[in-house]
Amino acid sequence: MEPITNSDELKNAIQILEFDQQIRELELKEQVYLTVESLKPVNLIKSTLHEAASSPYLIDNVLGATVSLASGYVSRKLVVGGSHNIIRKLFGAILQFGVTNVVAQRSDQIKSIAEFIYKRFLRKKEMNSENL
Repeated sequence: MEPITNSDELKNAIQILEFDQQIRELELKEQVYLTVESLKPVNLIKSTLHEAASSPYLIDNVLGATVSLASGYVSRKLVVGGSHNIIRKLFGAILQFGVTNVVAQRSDQIKSIAEFIYKRFLRKKEMNSENL
């Protein structure tokens, strides 16, 4: 910045600085408003859910949990069926718990086996039916 030599230049410099101050004040007010809005409980919950939903690991975890719970439920239903026997129901509940835990712990291995089966067998059937 050049040195100020007369009163007109001084007035001009003061106006520029005042204008700059007004702009910074508006920017600060806007930032405070955005901060207050982001800290509201509703917005915190929305942002957390958005982050969770956009996470690729969440989809895999939900899918794995769903498969493990479903496999446990199906195994219990296969053992217990419509029986009213208490011992059979107890064994079915224990089996459901065990199957659910095993499938949840080994979901990556089960997924890779399922992909292999799909690629190996089901894809061949699709290709053979397309060739006919």
